[in-house]
Amino acid sequence: MSTASLASCYHCGSAVPDGAPWKIIIDEAPQPLCCPGCEAVAHAIVEGGLESYYRYRTELPERPDERQASKSDTWSVFDDPALQAQFTHPEGDDGHLRATLAVEGITCAACAWLIEHRLNALEGVSSSAVNLSHHRLRVCWDPTRIKLSQLFAELASIGYDAQPYEPDQAQARLQHEERMNVRRLIVAAVGMMQVMMFSIPIYVSDPGELSADFYALFHWLSFALATPVVLFSAQPFFRNALRDLKSGVLGMDVPVSLAIGGAYLASSYAVLFDVGEVYFDSVAMFTFFLLFGRYVEGRARRRSGHSGNALSGVLPVSAIRLEADGSERILPASELTVGDRVLIKPGHGVPADGVIEEGESSLDESMLTGEYLPVTRRIGDSVVGGSQNMENPLTMRVTHPGNTARVAGIVDLTDRAFASRPRLAQMAARMAHLFVLRLLLVTACVTITWWIIDPSRVLWIMLSVLVVTCPCALALATPTALTAGHGQLRQRGVLITRADAIESLSNVTRVIFDKTGTLTRGEMQLTQTQPLGHHDSEHLRAIAAALEAHSEHPIARAFRPFRDATLQARHVKSHTGSGLEGTLDGAVWRLGKPDFASQQSIAVPGSGQWLLLSEDHQPRAWFKLHDGIREDAAQTVAALQARGLAVELLSGDTREAVESLADQLNIETWHAGQSPEDKLNRLRALQAQGERVVMIGDGINDVPVLAGADVAIAMNGATDLARTRADAVLMSPRLMRIHDAVDIAQATRRIMRQNMIWSVCYNFSALPLAAMGLIPPWLAAIGMSLSSLVVVGNALRLSRWRSAPTPSIAPATPVTA
Repeated sequence: MSTASLASCYHCGSAVPDGAPWKIIIDEAPQPLCCPGCEAVAHAIVEGGLESYYRYRTELPERPDERQASKSDTWSVFDDPALQAQFTHPEGDDGHLRATLAVEGITCAACAWLIEHRLNALEGVSSSAVNLSHHRLRVCWDPTRIKLSQLFAELASIGYDAQPYEPDQAQARLQHEERMNVRRLIVAAVGMMQVMMFSIPIYVSDPGELSADFYALFHWLSFALATPVVLFSAQPFFRNALRDLKSGVLGMDVPVSLAIGGAYLASSYAVLFDVGEVYFDSVAMFTFFLLFGRYVEGRARRRSGHSGNALSGVLPVSAIRLEADGSERILPASELTVGDRVLIKPGHGVPADGVIEEGESSLDESMLTGEYLPVTRRIGDSVVGGSQNMENPLTMRVTHPGNTARVAGIVDLTDRAFASRPRLAQMAARMAHLFVLRLLLVTACVTITWWIIDPSRVLWIMLSVLVVTCPCALALATPTALTAGHGQLRQRGVLITRADAIESLSNVTRVIFDKTGTLTRGEMQLTQTQPLGHHDSEHLRAIAAALEAHSEHPIARAFRPFRDATLQARHVKSHTGSGLEGTLDGAVWRLGKPDFASQQSIAVPGSGQWLLLSEDHQPRAWFKLHDGIREDAAQTVAALQARGLAVELLSGDTREAVESLADQLNIETWHAGQSPEDKLNRLRALQAQGERVVMIGDGINDVPVLAGADVAIAMNGATDLARTRADAVLMSPRLMRIHDAVDIAQATRRIMRQNMIWSVCYNFSALPLAAMGLIPPWLAAIGMSLSSLVVVGNALRLSRWRSAPTPSIAPATPVTA
């Protein structure tokens, strides 16, 4: 069946099967819908009087979960007072509560409009506001008039899944610091511009052209404007310098503080007693440039911080505990203890690690293993918290709840991997200490020398030496180049989340890929149909799709494009780990493994994953399923190898699947069946051999190795936890962006080296001139500013970067069914 001719779903844009009965009336015209989920959501929107959403939206939403209605009982857990106390806060004195929710599925401003209007229309909701940038919802309500579970249910009814958002204390502290840094930067920028406005007339006027009153006025105004810059904006420099002096490890903030504080005090003395020169403009300019450079550094560094919601995105919020009398109780998953018996319904997540006591079902462990194929679990088998139950209800005995679950162990591995990185920071601190110590010694020697030669010039020459040699250009050399590199990468769909990731990326020697969802698309596809006998392929695919319409197994997605609404299978039963059975037109049809579908012994047509369709146990067709390789995977591997980088494949998938993919992409080094621990051990072994490794992955099982790699890149479809641990995230699904990132990183490193050389040469050439008294403080400040502008201008050359030619390799032609 060709999907090209099918109509598009009015709600989500997916293809609508022929004869689909689902529709919605918009502006007195029927609009087609692709599934019952879209129908339910569309009707909820229209019946709420919010059909304007469809006119306002600029992006299509994700396809809603068809099982959402069956999950409605889970919302009641949010009415538990103990759970609410963890993320709700009082609002005012009238008993109202406030909460911040993380909302999934927001695509454009129309989504925010829809959510706000839907919730604000509910009785008991006092206000709701969506943060479109961070996909967060702030809602206030009266708990005596409406329950919190009703708010979650309303969001689910219009297609948005939500969970509580509550950042940890460290994250909240970082957010507060970032806001303060922005305010300091704004004050410094405004102060610098205004002080320069009053200083320029003094510099450009001829002697006697300005009266003494104007001189005094401009000096007093500059004094008033520079004071908040020094006392507020420059406060971190003084605080850090005091800390460095107490610890005995001198950082760059010590000479910076001496220059800012000395110039300000000397200029203030000159204004108050009308003696000497005034350099408030140098103080404000110096403070602004330093703050700007550090703000860029700090912002990039904070993006790689730990997420307070990381674990809550993996483990379910609620669980169904079976009491001693056989009754069911819904409670927060965090309250489970060892030995509790838990019921896991189809479509629900596993709330803790445990052992199955009753039932048999397929579990989707892709959130933990990164591999899409579900695994069959039976009585006595262990299950991992965070997995999704796909088919049948299970009863599990909890063995490791909460922080003792395996997912918490993976997070612990990640923390240990991060702990190995501070050696570079310690080395940089030692280098800065030596640089600053020598600078202060030189300044002291110059001061003593001029005290002997001419005491009247000591103060100004000392300030000139401190200002002209202050590491402003040195401080901007790296962050300006990194900022330009970040911008260039962002234009190409690569988001850098760690400040020094670009420099690290420019030095890598080996690139390691995960398989599923990285080199492959992570989506099951029907690639081949082989009818047995004289049967129509299109009709057989439609029958298979009718059976799979009753399944939530990932395999069902491969048959979704071939659904025919006129074919409805009845009495469909799922045989765990084997396949599906149902009746259609009076015949019994089976789809699954060959020994399940047919009583005959029949050979599989070839390698790969094949499903057999049978009618009354008589074979009718073979279907081959495949997880397609990304179109530019071969070109990316070839381009990286052409740069002299070793390419490796590291996957938890089977040996046959990994070997086949490695052969297709010409990857010589590959490893299959790798656990998170195995991947991290392999990484450590390579690093011990002197390799500098970049790791590309997308699943939670990749988190430890992502954290331990010299550079970690997460795919655009990666889990939230993988993204928080990555140094870069691909916003585009194109793998060639990785090659571009390496190319840009190397160009950025060249710019950084040029900037460093320039700043060092400037300092060493300007220092003797300042020490000889040939450079006054105002000229020292101008020289320092010009050196900074040279660094910034050189970094801006990255904005004209063009990608280098890459090997031309035609993408593999996809096999059609």
